[in-house]
Amino acid sequence: MVGRSKRYAVADTAQQLVGGFLLAGPFVVTEEVWVLAERMAWYHVAATIAIVAAIGYGALYRADDDRDPDREADVAGVPVRFVSLMAVSFGAVLALALAFRAPRTFATNLGLHVGSVGILLLTLKATCVGAVFSVVGAATADSVF
Repeated sequence: MVGRSKRYAVADTAQQLVGGFLLAGPFVVTEEVWVLAERMAWYHVAATIAIVAAIGYGALYRADDDRDPDREADVAGVPVRFVSLMAVSFGAVLALALAFRAPRTFATNLGLHVGSVGILLLTLKATCVGAVFSVVGAATADSVF
């Protein structure tokens, strides 16, 4: 059975938020991320999402021998801690991007003449890129504290 300290609690999400936001910030405001995002096709996005999930799962359940995903509370068979980690990893990047007005700023700087849908797609792709780094911070903060 998972020890009391290893069970998921709201405090774990708070820890994930700190780590996720810490590592998301620099990538939200880096033009290269937005250039990469602009050039990504759907399969790049899918691969990036898979990478984020693999990093997160590995950091939570393979790097920590004390944590067993089969013994944690779950949602549709997926551990709540992992669901929280994915939401924080992508959500932190998206929240910072919107707070900094990065989507419109970088679209303009890149000379893109796209409408709302184009900006939305660019933002979602850039969020996936940033989440690769955010998940490292979020998972580390969850595992260390």
